[in-house]
Amino acid sequence: MRLAELFRLVLTNLLENRFKAVLTSLGILVGAATIVMVIAIGEGGQRDVEEQFKNLSAGSIEISYSEASSSSSGRAGGPGGPGGPRGAAAAMPAGLRVSLSDEDVEDIRLFVPGISEISLYMSGKTTVIGGDLEEELNVTVVGAQPEYQEITNLTVALGTFLTDSDNENETKAAVLGAGIAEEIFGSAREAVDNTVLIDDRLYTVAGVLESMGSVVSGISPDDAVYLPLSTARKYVLGTGESPKITAVAADVKAVSEIITEIEAVLAQNYSGASFTITDAGSKMEAATATSDTLSAMLAAVAAIVFLVGGIGVMNVLFVSVRERTREIGILLALGAQGRDILLLFLVEAAMISALGGALGVGLAFGLMPFADIVGVRAEPGAQGAVLAMLFALITGTAFGFYPAWRASRLAPIEALNQE
Repeated sequence: MRLAELFRLVLTNLLENRFKAVLTSLGILVGAATIVMVIAIGEGGQRDVEEQFKNLSAGSIEISYSEASSSSSGRAGGPGGPGGPRGAAAAMPAGLRVSLSDEDVEDIRLFVPGISEISLYMSGKTTVIGGDLEEELNVTVVGAQPEYQEITNLTVALGTFLTDSDNENETKAAVLGAGIAEEIFGSAREAVDNTVLIDDRLYTVAGVLESMGSVVSGISPDDAVYLPLSTARKYVLGTGESPKITAVAADVKAVSEIITEIEAVLAQNYSGASFTITDAGSKMEAATATSDTLSAMLAAVAAIVFLVGGIGVMNVLFVSVRERTREIGILLALGAQGRDILLLFLVEAAMISALGGALGVGLAFGLMPFADIVGVRAEPGAQGAVLAMLFALITGTAFGFYPAWRASRLAPIEALNQE
């Protein structure tokens, strides 16, 4: 049997039984749509992780005091000997609050080799008003030192970042995130050298950051206001907020060793205090693992759906073989070979699967804009569509083989006598 005749017979049968063909392909349709969504959500999760940490180098380390997990805390007493930080830890009265300081930064800088940059910072919430605002705006305020800019890769679009002089003189200068500047003044150009009221005190805008579209240490630079650390501590955040230390390891491979050495320095400076030390690499791994888990769950669902869809194709082809037994007998009597009958039903199974795959791909691309509603980012791509079609064809053809083989084994006389 020529291929043109074979395809004509398949198309004729599918067109005459359009409704049955569509229903048969439903399982394949859902499986294909799921495969496309799995790939898109996996890619979206990867993009989210990359964007979230694009302003941190892989060697970034953050240190914070964990008051809840500290049984007691105290400042190390007395000056340190020449071989270590400021003396062995001497326990102070329980309940004394630990507060990381510039002295701790200097100790870590001095006794922990391999750190390229280190800085103290603190953050909290406050109110801002000025420019075009009619009501106060609640924003995140960050008290930072000049080194903080390089550590977190902040880029100034207009003006300047905070300086050592600003910190030494407790200058009332502010650097605005791109989103905050746009909301208050309408543009970065209007914001620079203008003034804003932060916590009811007047500050001059020294600079505006470029739009980052990411999160750094739980802070969105686009929606934050940066003040000199000394100014923020004295006038805005006070002693209620505990400072943190952020640092960058010169060698990414040495991060674990550096963290261990930082812990040793802090143990010398404080007694009974517990510190949380995290690095960007572990955060990225944790975020990626969450995305991978979701993708794996969806992939398992897709496999189950394809299995069910394949069984559906097989069952329908069994019924089709029974219904078309006389047709098979006539084709065999006219000279068709068993392989022709086998190919006929395999092509029919493949076309039904292709139909389901194509509809599934279209459905998935149509649903992707709605993924944002449930807080899931999906990045469409050709890879998902190709894999979905490939799996659809393989599933339909594999499950359609046995019914097709059964049809090819029918004897012509028995098939013609079949009621």
